[in-house]
Amino acid sequence: MDKTQSQTKPLPITKQMVWLAYKKVKTKGKAYGVDEMSMKEFEENLSGNLYKIWNRLASGTYFPPAVREVEIPKKDGKMRKLGIPTIGDRIAQTVVKDYMETSIDKLFHESSYGYRPLKSAHQALEQARKNVKRYDWVIDMDIKGFFDNISHNLLIKALDKVVPEKWVKMYCKRWLEMPVQKVDGTIVAKEGRGTPQGGVISPLLANLFLHYAFDMWITKKHPSISFERYADDVIVHCNTQVEAEAILLQINERMNQCQLELHPLKTKIVYCKDYKRKQPHKQVQFDFLGFSFQPRPTKDYRTGIIQNQFDLSISRASQKKIVEEINTFRIHRRSVNSIEYIAAALNSRLQGWINYYGKFRKWEFLNIFRRLSYRLMQWAQNKYKFDGLSQGYQWLRNYQREHPRLFAHWRVGFKQ
Repeated sequence: MDKTQSQTKPLPITKQMVWLAYKKVKTKGKAYGVDEMSMKEFEENLSGNLYKIWNRLASGTYFPPAVREVEIPKKDGKMRKLGIPTIGDRIAQTVVKDYMETSIDKLFHESSYGYRPLKSAHQALEQARKNVKRYDWVIDMDIKGFFDNISHNLLIKALDKVVPEKWVKMYCKRWLEMPVQKVDGTIVAKEGRGTPQGGVISPLLANLFLHYAFDMWITKKHPSISFERYADDVIVHCNTQVEAEAILLQINERMNQCQLELHPLKTKIVYCKDYKRKQPHKQVQFDFLGFSFQPRPTKDYRTGIIQNQFDLSISRASQKKIVEEINTFRIHRRSVNSIEYIAAALNSRLQGWINYYGKFRKWEFLNIFRRLSYRLMQWAQNKYKFDGLSQGYQWLRNYQREHPRLFAHWRVGFKQ
């Protein structure tokens, strides 16, 4: 597709916008949609496919196909439903999302961190870490089935407040209404609720919804309150238990007004217990973005004294997920492979975990790799026919000394 060719269409969508959207989609998820077309197949007729997307978008005649529903396990044992658009639709959504985001994002609250340019989960966690030192109590909110229950009518009202372009609202409405292809192949129409978790434009629409449903509401209602929100994960900080209980009742009422519901079992009030805050309370821990905040023995490097601080480290659920993923590699069964081959196969995944979970209390996080070491010892025992794991351990320890940068976790200080 000629990216510089001039275009004359009713809507201000250029071929350059479509090209840039394609470049973004190409670097992300490779899952196929209802048309079962892979990125490789899409690129076999790249110019024609991109031209078709531009031509339809710019003329107002683009209608999205159904999204393919897939299910992934949640940490509570239930299944999370994701909606996977086709590659072409991901590109179309990216075009409109990028256009909208330029003007909408600057309206969002500074404590909204999820799926925003120049914002990150680490920033949200860092802010939460500061706030649990300032405030004694936390409301850990869980919005029940948030993406499945967003009201289309309320979301359109939010769009009317911030989006002047009728064509943008038209396409957003079409994406909200696009049907879902269930796991069994049946096509189900939307009934005025939900935006697919997995769609490109869904996080921006979700942020807009909660901007009015929560961020602006609590800022007006309780201007002194601090919070962190990452998409639908929300932490609210309070000074006292009485204040937390009163605000939680108000949040419940607000969610009901917005046709949402707090999960009655997962939403809780937490006491930020430490060596100074010693009031008895049954809830002294909460999880946020894969990390667990709770009392942790911490050494004061000025005095050398170890005291409990309310701090964060990788959560047990995240640890379990990593261990399960390490186990799926079945390293101990790969005795025909070299250790260099195993390192090459694992390192991108290891580095991703290190980059994310190693940001806070890295020394605690690195212990998760004891499981990987155990598997590598078993691998060495099987490959070199050692009599026991102790010989495998010694071989691995010596190999690390000779090749300290082979594995990603070795590079950041993990010792056998």
